[in-house]
Amino acid sequence: MKLGVPVHVKVFDTVAYMDEMNVSLQMAARELRYNWFEELNTSLGTQGVLVAHHADDQLETVMLNLLRGTGIEGIYGMSSKRDYIRRPLLPFSRQEILGYLKDNGLEWREDSSNEKTIYKRNFVRHKLLPLFLEFDPKGPELVQYSFDRIKDTGKAFFYFFDLWIKANVVSKDGYEMLSFDSLVAIPGKSSLLFYWLRKKGFVYAQIEDILCAVENQEAGRQFLSGSWMLNIDRECLILGEQQEIEKPIQVGLEDGSFSVIGQHHYKCVKLNAGALIDRSPENAMLDLDLLDFPLTLRNWEQGDRFMPLGMQHFKKVSDYLIDNKVPLIKKDKVKVLCSKGKIVWLVGFRIDDRFKVRPTTRKVFYLNKYKDEKPF
Repeated sequence: MKLGVPVHVKVFDTVAYMDEMNVSLQMAARELRYNWFEELNTSLGTQGVLVAHHADDQLETVMLNLLRGTGIEGIYGMSSKRDYIRRPLLPFSRQEILGYLKDNGLEWREDSSNEKTIYKRNFVRHKLLPLFLEFDPKGPELVQYSFDRIKDTGKAFFYFFDLWIKANVVSKDGYEMLSFDSLVAIPGKSSLLFYWLRKKGFVYAQIEDILCAVENQEAGRQFLSGSWMLNIDRECLILGEQQEIEKPIQVGLEDGSFSVIGQHHYKCVKLNAGALIDRSPENAMLDLDLLDFPLTLRNWEQGDRFMPLGMQHFKKVSDYLIDNKVPLIKKDKVKVLCSKGKIVWLVGFRIDDRFKVRPTTRKVFYLNKYKDEKPF
């Protein structure tokens, strides 16, 4: 107060927050502190919040991250500037800071909890790091030097990782695809695969199983993470969001529209005979008099059969999709349009020959995909 600097104080119920969020006491205290710092920074309109982490804290952080198995980025430790947080003392050791305080007759306070080795950070500080000093007076300094070199190597890794991703991961129709050939000969495939998938919540423990599935050609095997699914296809890995199974819907005779999987939209139009035939697999032109309404739009099922346009024999839908090399992860999205249980159209692929428009057709039921939509 004698310096005329405003002081902001806030008391938290840390234990209650710890129980509510199911985190450790130290993590609860940290989250409460930083949430409040952010509120203050916003309400006061300041340029940032300075915190007093120093070089010893940095080394402790890196050691803790190593013990947690956090990988390359864990060795990065704390950054000197991140969002609104600034750490101006990171270049200086605890001894250097204490020496400055003593030389200038400045007082400081010690947090009594810093002496309790029940906390992991304090255990590293009071038990582990002194062993480095015992081994070599410059032990902590040498360890930090090694970490800095690894950190620099990590930067190079992520630079080339980004290039590899751009060259090998193909994005199409909401999916990301990575060919097996991209993984076979490249070193460090476990790390490359992990850093590609972790953005969707996959963890490193899943990577070995994924690579084994690729090596054993286990086409159809799936790995899940939250709302995301990684599918082992015939020649590639396909990453996409899990799709909710939709209930069958009824399609009436009256002109209107309906949606497939919430993203493909179709207009239903009645046409007179003689209309120009639309042969696009995205659309369907059916003999209206052969249809019993309402039609049913549903997911295809194992055992479904239809007579593809141009054929005179039945074919299983599953075989048709295999022949057309439809990726396994996309199969679950395929729909069939049925009339009294008979498939009249494998939506987005081919109509049934029994319901095609003939010279004798009087009325046409036309299902036209909106022009601004992409095909399956």
